[in-house]
Amino acid sequence: MRQYFCRGLLLFIALFFGLAFEQKAAFAFEEIPFIPPVTKSPAKGTSVNVDAAVITYDKQTKIATATGKVVMHYGPYTLTATRASYNTVTGEFKANGSVELREPNGNVMQAETMAMRDAFKNGFAYHVRALLTNDVLIAAEYAKRDDGNTTVYTKAVYTACPNCVTRRGNPVWELDTDTTYHDAKNRNLYHVHPRLKVDGVTIGSLPYIEMPDPTVTRRSGWLVPDLRVTKMMGFGLSTPYFWAINPSADLTLRPIWSTRQIAVADLEYRQALESGNYTLNAYGVRQVSKDGPPDDQDWRGAIDTHGKFKVAPGWTAGWNGTFASDNMFLNHYGFDSRTIAQNNIYATEVSDQTYVSAQLLNWQSLDTSVNQNDLPYAMPFITGEHISRNALLGGDLKYEWNAYSLTRPDNSSPFTEVNHGTSQTHATSQVTWQDEWISTGGVVTSPFATLRGDMYMADNLPDPMLPTQKNVALTGDVLPAAGIDVRLPMVANYRSGQSVISPVAQIIAAANEPDTSNLGNEDSIQFNFDHTNLFLADKFNGFDRYDGGTKANLGVTYAYYGNGGNYIRASAGESFHIAGENSFTTGSGLSGPVSDLVSAVQVQPWDKLMLSYELRTAEDFSSIHQQEILASLDFDSFSADIGYLSIPAEPAYGRLTAENWVGGHLRYKLNDGWSVYGGLTYDLVSDQIAKTALGVEFDCDCMNFKLEYSGSVDTVTNVQNNTLSLSVAFRTLGKTSGSYQF
Repeated sequence: MRQYFCRGLLLFIALFFGLAFEQKAAFAFEEIPFIPPVTKSPAKGTSVNVDAAVITYDKQTKIATATGKVVMHYGPYTLTATRASYNTVTGEFKANGSVELREPNGNVMQAETMAMRDAFKNGFAYHVRALLTNDVLIAAEYAKRDDGNTTVYTKAVYTACPNCVTRRGNPVWELDTDTTYHDAKNRNLYHVHPRLKVDGVTIGSLPYIEMPDPTVTRRSGWLVPDLRVTKMMGFGLSTPYFWAINPSADLTLRPIWSTRQIAVADLEYRQALESGNYTLNAYGVRQVSKDGPPDDQDWRGAIDTHGKFKVAPGWTAGWNGTFASDNMFLNHYGFDSRTIAQNNIYATEVSDQTYVSAQLLNWQSLDTSVNQNDLPYAMPFITGEHISRNALLGGDLKYEWNAYSLTRPDNSSPFTEVNHGTSQTHATSQVTWQDEWISTGGVVTSPFATLRGDMYMADNLPDPMLPTQKNVALTGDVLPAAGIDVRLPMVANYRSGQSVISPVAQIIAAANEPDTSNLGNEDSIQFNFDHTNLFLADKFNGFDRYDGGTKANLGVTYAYYGNGGNYIRASAGESFHIAGENSFTTGSGLSGPVSDLVSAVQVQPWDKLMLSYELRTAEDFSSIHQQEILASLDFDSFSADIGYLSIPAEPAYGRLTAENWVGGHLRYKLNDGWSVYGGLTYDLVSDQIAKTALGVEFDCDCMNFKLEYSGSVDTVTNVQNNTLSLSVAFRTLGKTSGSYQF
């Protein structure tokens, strides 16, 4: 049954391989140097070195004969056989019995009988196996070489599966040809009447095909077609052409011929420069069929471009940009599934102790679910830090700076309880001193102090006291903080491993957070209190909000590391607000004098199984506020994971709805490289399946086949999206794929 299934699917794909074979178009602009089988004869006077059990020489015929395990070296060539002869007058080599010829370009030719002359430029061989440098095998009944450039293989088989065979002993795939020509000078392989076989069964044939030999990394030519099926295009076929303009630039044209729109343009230009590279993708269509807004336009299109360059030691600069005629074009035509594109021009420095990033930022809506007016632009956005080791009192100094100027079309925002105006400028500079002291008893004490300065102004911020908006003039704050972190690691050694348990105590005194109604929250929206930020002096992940007041953080960490690689890692703790204003709102887990209890444990009893659990609960365990469970198995033939997540809605921190789902994935490897896999996510809030996936895959060194169904539903709008996709890749021949959305 598996055999017929494979035949039927691959017969469909084989039709496309009749049009063209893919040239390698990797973003590597250097070609492998051409090394023909013989560039010139070995230097005059080059001797033949022979190692054999018995060597005889006939003075009359001038022929030397070696028998036994024969190894002959002649210039850059090595010939091994059970019997070999060399005519010192004609320069002809003859060998039989497990003959193997290793050529200077790395190719290996094996045969039962071989005769070579003219310094290996010409010759013939019977029952040949040619192993090329890219693990391609050409087997033939007879092979003949002329002029050192062209080798003709009669009744040949071409395959990239020398080590990937089926149970019946056949290569996974092969091309069975009447004749195969290898033109080493022009670096081409020509196949006459090739028949594509899978597991020895013919699934398609052609009168003639041409393809590059293993030395070619990029070359102009047609690529393998792709199927494109979308609602807007209908049934489409992409016929790409790759144009290697020069060693540092290329252009790929992928016109899509479709049943609904006739033609859709898709091109990609790539340019490599001495300091970096950039790409430009352009798409366009003059619509024949329309489905109403936003699909009622005559002309639609988009540009997507990226660049990255080294501009100075430690510095890189570049850009990322996506610009579309409307916010659904790329999605409807299957070019880009993102809902938001981030566009930026940037410069970044990364050195030993310094990091600097400067950007001009803009966001583009790529989906009708995202209002373009909700998306701001930041010009500029600058952040960085520098660390000075042993700079003050033996401790380290860290300088941090952050500045942005942000504008949005109006003060609309998708976040209902986040303070957003039409424009805001905020600059922060912060210096932190920290040291570490270790006592003779093993107590690790880390004192730290921070001094932060802020300047900001904003326009049209919502006024919490009035149903109006307000402007905030240039305002500044100075925010000092100091604290101490004390830990006592206690190590225990066992025969099975080692454990470390460490109580942790922190106390931090900081200035109160300034009036948040005067500063919009742009970079600290996402916040989630858990074990990862319990022991941070400032738990916010941005600079627009400040963790002020006096507080203490208490907890314990534990780790066990077994000798066999197994381990247990766990932590638990809570925070206490002692004095000053509390910076956190209800629902954060930190709004009261005693925070929620946060904990986590990860267990790997052996390398095949991993379990983890994260929990945030009321301090008295009366209610669970959020939790996450994950379990994964990974065996040679079976792998699976299952997870559960429950996080409440927290509109003040950007979570408008609760997340509560359970899901899992599994993969089972069948025999002979086949595997089946699937996944499912069930949304417990909407009480429906949110995501599904089901597929079958065949994978080996020389071929990959995948057939997959995936489905998703928007749990808010209940819009269902389903996709059926198919892809096939034959190594060295090419790959093709297609998908259907419904």
